[in-house]
Amino acid sequence: MAEQTRGTILIEGGRLLDTATPRGVVGDILIQDGVIVGIGNNLACPDGTARIDATNCLLHPGLINAHTHGHGGLQKGMGDRWTLELLLAAGPWISGGRALSDRRLASLLCAAEMALKGCTAAYDLTAELPLPTIEGFDACASAYADVGMRAQLAPMVADLTVYEAIPGLMDALPPARKAEVEKLRLQPAEKCLAAMKAIVKAWRWSAHDIHVAIAPTIPLHCTEDFLTGCARLAREHGLRLHSHVGESRVQAVSAIRRYGRTLVAECERLGLLGADFTVAHGIWLDDNDLARLTEHGASISHNPGSNLKLGNGVARLRAMLDRGVTVALGTDGPGSADNQNMFEAMRDAARLSRLTPDPRAWVSAGEVVHAATEGGARALGFEKCGKLAPGYHADLVFLDLHHINWLPHNDSVNQIVHVEDSRAVKHVIVGGTMIVRDGQLTRINHAQLAHEAEAARERLEAATADAKALFERLAPIVASYCPGLAQVPYQLNRYLESTPRF
Repeated sequence: MAEQTRGTILIEGGRLLDTATPRGVVGDILIQDGVIVGIGNNLACPDGTARIDATNCLLHPGLINAHTHGHGGLQKGMGDRWTLELLLAAGPWISGGRALSDRRLASLLCAAEMALKGCTAAYDLTAELPLPTIEGFDACASAYADVGMRAQLAPMVADLTVYEAIPGLMDALPPARKAEVEKLRLQPAEKCLAAMKAIVKAWRWSAHDIHVAIAPTIPLHCTEDFLTGCARLAREHGLRLHSHVGESRVQAVSAIRRYGRTLVAECERLGLLGADFTVAHGIWLDDNDLARLTEHGASISHNPGSNLKLGNGVARLRAMLDRGVTVALGTDGPGSADNQNMFEAMRDAARLSRLTPDPRAWVSAGEVVHAATEGGARALGFEKCGKLAPGYHADLVFLDLHHINWLPHNDSVNQIVHVEDSRAVKHVIVGGTMIVRDGQLTRINHAQLAHEAEAARERLEAATADAKALFERLAPIVASYCPGLAQVPYQLNRYLESTPRF
């Protein structure tokens, strides 16, 4: 990263996370120009080496959030008892009225929360309407750079609204509501593709390890030409692809009705699948879907907090891992989870896998930590992140072993997953630079951030009042039609109840 500490740093006396030993091993980490060059004891250091005392701290790799939405930084707590489809219908309200400063502020809030909670890199699918712009994505990237995080920053795009994407939903609207929805139509594919191409050409953040990716939001929300255009743009410029695939039963049923095949099969037909492709959620994926993802080397971002809040079902995490799919872990956005706490995501992932009486099918704490670090690094394409090892970026978290969460310290990996809630995070380093020190952001004025957030909330409440009223008129229809569509038989069930009751 451009702002990393140059020279040599020695982190001394910390207890290093090691899945092979219950409480890790005490050792030192030697960092040169932001990269780990040595791990052990009594490491030889050049004159002038800066030293950081890590006594009574557990050191682990920075957590990597494989799926979030920075544009949602101002959306916390805006919805309850919303399905995914209701959340999408609320989009013009909860994401509306944004000025350029609001886009930056939302991303800054999101990045700041992640950093304070031990996250050092994120895959951020950010929406900007009516089209993604160079200025908008420059503002979002600057927020991550100011906090000091790494990121893949992807315009989240579509050319169909939720009302056009879900079979029959538009026809279910009464004439007055249909006329209102017609005004929400998105920009045509060619304009959106041109806007993204302009962003790619103007991108200036790669030196900060903040890169641009492409995110056709949900395949159903994109025409075929748009999806293939997104894939072509990504491959021409060596960019990564990310899409919400099989997130809800409505999506799964709609895909069969529209394509005659699953969403994964459709993505394969259109050439989207590859080692650069990440599936977000992947709850409603059958064995053939998982086999396709494995064959193409694609990744899945498992986002258990959002899956729970939006009632989308339980992802087949054990099956994903057993079939060799690269699994990463994400929080999802502040409007659908509603926090950016990767420790909570790890705990949710572990516990949701236990909804079976056979513990041999449960996911271990070690597997969850791997997904939140190395799995995330692979999904983001950050080959030298996610491990405490020579040659890897010096992205690491200091946990205070005197915090109540760690008294007593029985097992590092188990306690990270089953006990830690981010409150023991003491320091966070990215590329040799300390971005959190003693639980405080080092590069951001927290009090100013709080002032700006509250001022934005007050202003946006007034600016989006009409959009909120429209959502309230449409919500009863969406809330009735979509669960009804979800009752259509499907070859897979990811609910606790075998037959959903609506």
